[in-house]
Amino acid sequence: MKIPIADLVAQHAPLRDELLAAFQRVVDSGRFILGPEVEAFEREVAELHGVAHAVGVSSGTDALLAALIALGVGPGDEVLTTPLSFFATAGCVARLGARPVFTDIDDDLLLDAWDAERKVSSRTRAVILVHLFGKVGAPPRIDVPIIEDAAQAVGAARVGKLGRMACLSFFPTKNLGALGDAGMVITDDAELAEKLRALRAHGKRQRYRHDLLGGNFRLDALHAALLRAKLPRLREWNLRRMEHALAYDRLLAGTPLGLPRFAHGDVVHHYVVRAKDRDRLREHLAAREIETEIYYPVPLHRQPALLQDVSLPRAERACAEVLALPVHAELPPGAVERVAAAVREHYGGHG
Repeated sequence: MKIPIADLVAQHAPLRDELLAAFQRVVDSGRFILGPEVEAFEREVAELHGVAHAVGVSSGTDALLAALIALGVGPGDEVLTTPLSFFATAGCVARLGARPVFTDIDDDLLLDAWDAERKVSSRTRAVILVHLFGKVGAPPRIDVPIIEDAAQAVGAARVGKLGRMACLSFFPTKNLGALGDAGMVITDDAELAEKLRALRAHGKRQRYRHDLLGGNFRLDALHAALLRAKLPRLREWNLRRMEHALAYDRLLAGTPLGLPRFAHGDVVHHYVVRAKDRDRLREHLAAREIETEIYYPVPLHRQPALLQDVSLPRAERACAEVLALPVHAELPPGAVERVAAAVREHYGGHG
């Protein structure tokens, strides 16, 4: 039987009645964009992360874009961030005419705070701190606003407390996933929250009055209702993912792999190992019907749309070695053991 990198059919099967009830509730309400379902979901996520405000938006990408606009980032500005992330992290900076300035990464594949402190300039308007794979990063000690890219860290401790805002993604394969695209910005700053609510509706603060240049970043009521049906399971799902990660730690000890380190309060979105023979290991696992994924094969400063002539050797080396093993909450009993046994087999039984 194949072991997939994610299994949304298995996740949704026991929730079928609740998801259908949420769908019916929205259809019967006649409210499809923003409205009571979105407001209720915002309150629930704000409570989850212990923040004062949550602003539902149309995707994790639009959460980042709205956060940058809210800080006034624009042409001529610089934003410090990591090259090891999904494209949207730096792509949103470039869309606003600003320049992403890439730091190298640390041993945990996160933004190197020391390198960020070294690269700050008079043009630095913000830092995007990425909580990659569910691991909460350490903010650099510089006097500019920090945006937390917490797309992969919903439910993690300290998210929303390390910066001015934190951006969440509810892409379907996230730990809390919508049945489509959805996102959110959380903050303790009431003024920023008010500005974000205007920005998500074309900068509108009252009907037919647009004080800001925003966009159509609104969260649909249906996505909010479906996410509300799933939210009570998030803690259990995150616990299962962490249990799988700890099992991998134990079963893969002694192999040549570099294993991830998760701190107290982190969540596990991906379990990403480092293998010097990554491609051969991936082929070996695929032959045994074990699906893997590479997050990410190309660092952002080498992407054609963001190309920069800078050397970031640790990030470049990581992109040639990283490999995500299945860790989702729906893994059946014995799956982690089967994956680990296949890895040990590849390395001649080590571990």
